[in-house]
Amino acid sequence: MTFPEVELRSKKGAAFVLAIVFAAIGLSWLLFRGGGEPAPDPELDMPHDYAYGTATSSNGMVLHYLRTRPSNLTLEAIHTNVLLSPFYGINGGFFYNDSLLSLAVVDDRPVNGAAGVYGSGGENVKYARGTLVWDGQEDRLSVQVVRSASELKVSDRSHYWAQGGISMSLNREGQWAEQAAAENAPYPDEDRLRSAAVYDRDGNVYLIVSASLGSLAEFREAIVETVAPGALANGIFLDGDGSSQLRSREAKLRGDSRPIVQMLRILK
Repeated sequence: MTFPEVELRSKKGAAFVLAIVFAAIGLSWLLFRGGGEPAPDPELDMPHDYAYGTATSSNGMVLHYLRTRPSNLTLEAIHTNVLLSPFYGINGGFFYNDSLLSLAVVDDRPVNGAAGVYGSGGENVKYARGTLVWDGQEDRLSVQVVRSASELKVSDRSHYWAQGGISMSLNREGQWAEQAAAENAPYPDEDRLRSAAVYDRDGNVYLIVSASLGSLAEFREAIVETVAPGALANGIFLDGDGSSQLRSREAKLRGDSRPIVQMLRILK
């Protein structure tokens, strides 16, 4: 082999190596500029105006809760699991198939259909039940035991929301179980996942979902012990069991993955 042939082959080999290097650089650049860029965090544009907390009570119940102002809440029909919805918040009231059995009204309009239509959210079906009401005009919360939205007492019927459930009676310690029974609270003595919405004396709302099973009494005890101890004013139990669902930046509880009809949604 002559020296010119060696030099020619060396040059060809160097050119081949350089071609591979430049191809790798180009591919890296394309990956960085295209599919290689990290996907944007889907949580960035979600609400931030809330506080998240979790606690384990002395009876062993594990709670997750979101605290916010009632003006930062609304009620939303979603017809899916809370984790699959585009919202933060927790599950709402009772339902059957696509029909709401709990009152769910915003500004005097049912959230799941036209007023007067069965399952629209315009009433607590069959029973007068504890309903959490935010009077937007007065910025005041209350629990009212009603059957239909027309019975609600608010200052301005174009500025309020009302979520039906079961009275928790935090202001009537000795009578709470009797009142819950009168409102036909389902499966009070069984160990199930539980949900609730309560408020404190400063007007903050706490949306609470358990990550462990317990009776209605154990769930209530856990809330009284660990969520704003000594400061809670009143609240309601919401639908439970597989419907107990929560979505926030910090926690995601899917219940048993079932779709639900309606949720309490954090706005911002």
